[in-house]
Amino acid sequence: MESPRIVATAARIVRDLGIAEEIAQDALVAALEEWPRTGVPERPGAWLTATAKHRAVDLVRRRETYARKLAEVGRALTEESYDPEPSGPGDIDDDVLRLIFTACHPVLSAGARVALTLRLVGGLRTDEVARALLVPEATVAARITRAKRTLAKAGVEFEVPYGEERAARLGSVLEVVYLIFNEGYAATSGDDLLRPGLCEDGLRLARVLAALAPGEGEAQGLVALLELQASRTAARTGPDGRPVLLADQDRRRWDRLLVRRGFAALERAGDPQGYGPYALQAAIAACHARAASYEETDWALIAALYGRLGAVAPSPVVELNRAVAVSRAEGPAAALPLVDALAADPSLARYHLLPSVRGDLLARLGRAAEARAEFVRAADLTRNASERALLLGRVDAAEPGGRRLPGGS
Repeated sequence: MESPRIVATAARIVRDLGIAEEIAQDALVAALEEWPRTGVPERPGAWLTATAKHRAVDLVRRRETYARKLAEVGRALTEESYDPEPSGPGDIDDDVLRLIFTACHPVLSAGARVALTLRLVGGLRTDEVARALLVPEATVAARITRAKRTLAKAGVEFEVPYGEERAARLGSVLEVVYLIFNEGYAATSGDDLLRPGLCEDGLRLARVLAALAPGEGEAQGLVALLELQASRTAARTGPDGRPVLLADQDRRRWDRLLVRRGFAALERAGDPQGYGPYALQAAIAACHARAASYEETDWALIAALYGRLGAVAPSPVVELNRAVAVSRAEGPAAALPLVDALAADPSLARYHLLPSVRGDLLARLGRAAEARAEFVRAADLTRNASERALLLGRVDAAEPGGRRLPGGS
């Protein structure tokens, strides 16, 4: 949980992400050795960050270029008191923002930027990054290793850029923030559906980026999307921690303040005819937020918005979501061929929501035996325990006329 801030603090001092990661791991080892004897400190995150900072300063001092490095980092490194925790929900640690912009430097390929930032800032394991990006784990591992070497070799400064340089990196940064939030909103593995810390970090970062680029429609679109998605958090799980599907959520539990913030950000995103991918997704989320109930949702408009989204940002996942909307607007028979057409896409070969959606459509068409087989396959593919339990619960409940959307929450 504290890894992004620890790595960011160390990277600010040593100017090397690979070394910063090693220092963060050393700080954790120190905690595992000391805390059993002295007890867990009142603010463990601050303890870990301070330990990493001191080790980073020691490393700089030991280098032959100590004098030059000390001039860069300043005397304050040994004297300042460091508070790694944001002072309020709208604030964010500057070092984390620097870390994201550094990991999204143009010297890296687009895939490397996303993989490295999810690893360092999102705290995801390599296999979780691979699932989030729908690529093999070995590919992600190679990207991350190469990215660290490239940044070190290029001597990339650890800073938040300004002007044209910031604008050039903003698209990659927005993509990474979106993926960080998504991993928190629907965890790819583990026992829980949600990872609230990642959701909070993603939303906080999106707000900062929107403030940095008030005239950038996609920055406003992203913050609108995340505000609207986050508004549903309290209603997405029941008292037992199990997922509550969108059709069954108590909309009175949706956070109306976040909904209003989302609507306001969407207004700032500009002309709806010129919406980019994030603003289009925010417009889809807004359709759900405006509907008084699941049945009153404007599914035809949502299907049309997914069509526009697929035109500007083609993706098999977007097409799968469009098929779900079509099934609600026109019926499951109209959507099944759309889903079947995606079966041959290699990027969805292990994507559990494909058989999950197909199972729902088959159940609604009265093909219960086929639906149960799809739900079993989906349960086998997911690595999230909450989602697996939900899917297995549908195996025996696959009956004609079912209205639920697997995974749609």
